[in-house]
Amino acid sequence: MAEQNWRVLIVDDEPPIRAELNYLLKQDARVGQVEEAGGATAAVEKILSFRPDVLFLDIQMPGTSGVQLADSLHNLKHPPAIVFVTAFSEYAAEAFELDATDYVLKPVEQARLEKALDKVEATIAARKPASTDEPVRRIQGERNGKRSYIPVSEIAYIEARADYATAYTQAGGYLVNDSISVLERRLASEGFLRVHRSFLVNIDDVRDIEVLKPSGLIQLTLEHAATRIPVSRRRAPGVKKQLGLA
Repeated sequence: MAEQNWRVLIVDDEPPIRAELNYLLKQDARVGQVEEAGGATAAVEKILSFRPDVLFLDIQMPGTSGVQLADSLHNLKHPPAIVFVTAFSEYAAEAFELDATDYVLKPVEQARLEKALDKVEATIAARKPASTDEPVRRIQGERNGKRSYIPVSEIAYIEARADYATAYTQAGGYLVNDSISVLERRLASEGFLRVHRSFLVNIDDVRDIEVLKPSGLIQLTLEHAATRIPVSRRRAPGVKKQLGLA
């Protein structure tokens, strides 16, 4: 296991849970310093001063929820990787819409925590600048129980599926064991653009752009996929610029 020395911040309003998670995290060689916060206000102060690499975040807390706190972190230049830790599985979909690295249910077990830290490692690695200019030619996927290496040029779009994704080609969909956020960073130089929290699109595959009335929302028609991809309001300005519409 590689030495990483991550700075980790635990945010939970229950001290016994923070203490247990703190102990478990320190059993992993990748974890360096661990600090704690009992709520969102204290967490913001810690984030600005401690600058954690990883945030283990409870969802249900008095006042500002973990989801609200995570959403606000998108404004940071270098936001931490977020792992939600909660007793409630029904928040999973909302958590992954916020580009969470993982979602762990309480009580946390060491084996499950190690899997979460593996995903954290992949997320942090994907955020680092590439050491070479070598393009990404293929990504690994699975279809009908068979693993394949999919040429990136053949992928029309990628759709988020919780903490993994599905890459769609003219031949069909392939399960990819990476989050859409990791794939967004890996494939940015290959002409892929995040147009929605759930969709990453191959710009070369866009055939038609439609502005829906009266909402003004945009949707994309792709050359090699029998579907229309919505563009979120938040991402619309960047998409228009990339497509030469702004």
